[in-house]
Amino acid sequence: MNIAVVGAGVGGLTTALLLEQAGHEVTIYEKEPRLGGRLTYQTNGEYTVDQGPTIVLLPDLLLEILAEVGISSDAVDLIRCDPLYDIHYSDGTTLRKWQDQRKQTEEIARTFPREVAGYEQYMEEMRKIYHFGTKAFLSRTFSLKREFLSFENVKFVLASQSYKSVTAYLTRFFDDIRMRHAYALQTLYIGGAPHQVPALYGLISYSEHEFGIWYVKGGYYSLVDVLEKACQERGIRLYKGTQVNRILVEQKKVHGISTEQGDFHYDKVIYNGDYPTIESLIPNETVVQKKLKPSSGCVMVYLGVNKRYDQVLTHQFYLSDDFDQYMEKVAQDNRLPVDPSCYVFNPVTIDAEAAPDGKSVLYVLIPVSAGVEYDQAELEQFVEKQITRLEQVSFPDLREVIEWKSIRTPKDALAEGLFGGGSFGAAPTITQSGAFRPQLVHPTIKGLYAVGASVHPGGGIPIVMQGARLLSEAIKKGE
Repeated sequence: MNIAVVGAGVGGLTTALLLEQAGHEVTIYEKEPRLGGRLTYQTNGEYTVDQGPTIVLLPDLLLEILAEVGISSDAVDLIRCDPLYDIHYSDGTTLRKWQDQRKQTEEIARTFPREVAGYEQYMEEMRKIYHFGTKAFLSRTFSLKREFLSFENVKFVLASQSYKSVTAYLTRFFDDIRMRHAYALQTLYIGGAPHQVPALYGLISYSEHEFGIWYVKGGYYSLVDVLEKACQERGIRLYKGTQVNRILVEQKKVHGISTEQGDFHYDKVIYNGDYPTIESLIPNETVVQKKLKPSSGCVMVYLGVNKRYDQVLTHQFYLSDDFDQYMEKVAQDNRLPVDPSCYVFNPVTIDAEAAPDGKSVLYVLIPVSAGVEYDQAELEQFVEKQITRLEQVSFPDLREVIEWKSIRTPKDALAEGLFGGGSFGAAPTITQSGAFRPQLVHPTIKGLYAVGASVHPGGGIPIVMQGARLLSEAIKKGE
C-alpha cells in the first residue's frame, strides 16, 4: 500500500519505519524544516539544549521498538541517572530520589522517618497496577469502549482504587503532604494536574524506581537524527517544509492529501500532528477539538551560562509553598501563578560535552495554564523571580553569568500547532484516558489514522513509540 504520514514527530517517524518494514511504500510530509515535533532543540551560537522532553523513562521499551525497526541499541547512548533528582520544598527540606531501593529507603528514613512503611506499601501496590496496566491498557487499542470496560478491567480498577485521582490515591500511603507531593509531581511529565489525573498514571513515579531515569548523550533530540537516518537508508521519502493543507476524503474514505504542490493519492493517511488539530484538515467531517481539553502549558526558559554547577544534579524540582493549590490554579486560572513550582535541567553534570568547557546550558520549565494571559512586562518579572529563587537555592550568582536567555510560552506552542497551547497534547484526565482518549484508528473515516501524544496510549517518547507500534499492527490486521 501507498501510505502518507503527515507530521514527522517521533510517532510519525517510528510508524513510517514499522510500515516500510512491513512492505508498504511510505512518504512523510513535515511542515517544519526540522524533524522531531516536540523532540527538538533550542540553539544560540555555542549553546544548544533540548527544547522539550529531557527525562528518559522506560528505556527497555524505547530500545525494544528501535530494535524492531533494525536500529541497534548502540545508536543511542543512554546514561543512567542515579540519583534520579532532588526535590526542594519551600520549607528548606530536600528529598533526593534514587532508583536504588535501599538508598531510597534510607533517604526517606532520614528525611521523613514515619513514611518508610508507606513508601514500601506504595511500591508494592504500584507493582501490581503496573503489571495489570501494561497488559490491559498499554498493549492494546480500544476501537470500542466496551473493550475497555470489560469485567476484568473494571474489577481490577475498583479493587485497586486506581480510578481515584493521584492526589486522593496517595493519601492511602503517606501522611506527610511533602511525601505525597514527591509522588504526585510526575503527572507534570504528561501535562496533568495530580487532582485530575487518575492514579493509574502513578505508574510514572513507580517506573522511575523500577526502571530508572536515563539521559541520551548528546540530548534527547539526537534520537530524531537516528530515526531520520534510518528513514533515509530505507528509502522512505521525506518532504521537509511541506505543509499538508487538506486530507482528501470522499464518502468517508481517505484517498490522499493536498499540498501547495498539488493533490496526491494515498491508500491510507496517518496524522502525526497534535490530534485535535486534525479537524482543520478534514473540513465538514468529524469535529474533535471541542470534546477535548488541552494539557497544561509551560513557560520555558533556556539559558547559556558562563559557569558550571557541578554540585547540582541533572534534574531538579522546586515546589511551591502550596503545591496542590498551585496545580489547581494551573488547571483553572489563566493568570501567571504567584508561587509556581518549576523543574530545572542541568545536563553538563552527566554529559560534559552538553556545553562548551567551563560553561553550562540550563532549561527551566514552569507549568502554567495552556491559555495563560500576560503582557511582556509581567512575563519578564515572572521569569526574573524564578531566576532569583534558583540563585538562592542551588545556582549562586546565576544572573551574573547568563550569556544567553530565551523564553518560550504557551502562545509560542499554539503558534507552532500544539493543541490549545498545551505542551503535552490532550490532558490526561480520567475522561481523556484509555478508551476515552482519541484512538489510533479514526472512528468514522476509513483509511485515516493518528499517532502522537494526544492519541492512546498517551504522551512520553517511549509511549508514543508504543502507539506507533500498535498503529502499525492495526494496519497489518486491516483495521
